[in-house]
Amino acid sequence: MPEAQRKLLNSTERCVDEALCGLVRPAGGLCLLRGLRVVVRSDLHHLSGRVGLVSGGGSGHEPAHAGYIGSGMLSAAVAGGVFASPPPTSILAAILHLHSAGASGVLLIVKNYTGDRLNFGLAAEQARNRGVAVAMVIVADDCAFERPGKAGRRGLCGTVFVHKLAGALAEEGCPLDKIVAKVTEVLKGIGESSCHSSPHLLCSQPPLQYWIKERDRESLIVVIYCVCVWGHNLSLSPGDSVVLCVNNLGALSCLEMAVVTRAALSTLEARGVVVARVMSGSFMTSLEMAGVSLSLMRVDPEVLRLFDAKTSAPAWPNLSSVCVSARQCTVEPPALRTWAQEGDAHSEGPLSPVMRTALQRISSALLDRQEELNALDRASGDGDCGNTHAQAARAIQEWLCSHVVPGCPGQLLSVLAGLVQEKMGGSSGGLYSLFLTAAAGHVTEGSSHAGAWANAVHAGTQAMRRYGGAEPGDRTMLDALCPAVDELLKVTTAPSGGEMAVLQAAVEAAEFGAESTRDLTARAGRASYIAAERVILPDPGAVAIGAILRAVLESLEGQS
Repeated sequence: MPEAQRKLLNSTERCVDEALCGLVRPAGGLCLLRGLRVVVRSDLHHLSGRVGLVSGGGSGHEPAHAGYIGSGMLSAAVAGGVFASPPPTSILAAILHLHSAGASGVLLIVKNYTGDRLNFGLAAEQARNRGVAVAMVIVADDCAFERPGKAGRRGLCGTVFVHKLAGALAEEGCPLDKIVAKVTEVLKGIGESSCHSSPHLLCSQPPLQYWIKERDRESLIVVIYCVCVWGHNLSLSPGDSVVLCVNNLGALSCLEMAVVTRAALSTLEARGVVVARVMSGSFMTSLEMAGVSLSLMRVDPEVLRLFDAKTSAPAWPNLSSVCVSARQCTVEPPALRTWAQEGDAHSEGPLSPVMRTALQRISSALLDRQEELNALDRASGDGDCGNTHAQAARAIQEWLCSHVVPGCPGQLLSVLAGLVQEKMGGSSGGLYSLFLTAAAGHVTEGSSHAGAWANAVHAGTQAMRRYGGAEPGDRTMLDALCPAVDELLKVTTAPSGGEMAVLQAAVEAAEFGAESTRDLTARAGRASYIAAERVILPDPGAVAIGAILRAVLESLEGQS
């Protein structure tokens, strides 16, 4: 399959130009030089009397370099083809454009690759012949090779540090020679190493097989290795302050990046290095390479001040100015009791025999119907409805035997809400916990008559509707619960002694509603993803509600 068809590209020939247009159009501070792959600040009148900064290189490393154009960073960026150095004519056009805008001089920030050195160097010489003050700094931050050879170390993501520091100095009005001197000094304290698993040859190290095979160890192994490389090349000592950049080479998830960032911080701090700032994200990628590069810059208060200076560059992160190693990043959570502690702390009065019997009957009924509920669920879900209800039933049985059970009905419901939330799990556990929590406030101590219980069941049902999003007719447990609630609310107008008749009618309404779900089209829950003609059995959640209410009725009948 052609490369363009395996990516979101119209064509490999036009992708760079289309990408630059897509970058510039939404950004009010950027524009393109017509006919060239040169992005410049749109407010270059602010450059008058100040040094302009130009960087660039092959495309495919976005957001470098055009993403770092803005006040306090680059004035222009020149893009080449994918992984190809930009041509001297484009670089010269960028230099002359800044010069014509009133720049007092132009600094070229170049990564140490032969093509970049040659093309930027040629453009610099051509610009000098036109009377432009031009200087060039070479970034060679790759720490991977002990003996890099005559070509020297390559320029990698540490280049972004140079963009930031030089940009801050230029924004302050520093002359070209002083910017060059300061950046050259700082470059001695910048180093980078990297690790990847893609077949590209652009990273420092060969692909590491454990990157995929041993994900639980990958970040620590990589970071320890890279820190050793840094320590050797930068001569880091305990007490040194650094800025850390954890750079996604293109294909890592945010989750993986956070894991690697944590490991890098921990490893550096274990060696006594003070991490002043951390950048974590995609700053200089290599298309879809699955890997990470780790860059360090030794800093002092002045370098840190320049690093913290404001910039409008769209790709620069919004960083905290608080020292990372000195920051306390955990706080104590509020003291929350577990459901078991809640029960032990509110045990005024014994649990009534009726309530204990009801809980025991409910648990037995759900265990007896476990396989039936599973079979119903297999027709429209994942076949575990009986198992999840059985988990709750066993948890209630164990709790009745091993904990102090609160006598207050509302407190009992609150404890049961926590128990099913923890032990039952899934959406069913969440729904039952919502129901019990909302119902608890309606049956407080001294207010647990039949009308209060009816209001409690109504409140619990409304909470399930409000937060669960389902309604009667959607083929859920609400199709059993809502008809039962309608009957229960009639208890307030029932004649004296007629409470059992109301409850009997509510149970029958729930069971009829559950049976009727076989004729409904599922509009909520997992069953909504199944073709309607295949869902011909009652909803298992609705059947479970009928079984629970039937167990309550039987427990009350046994006490009368």
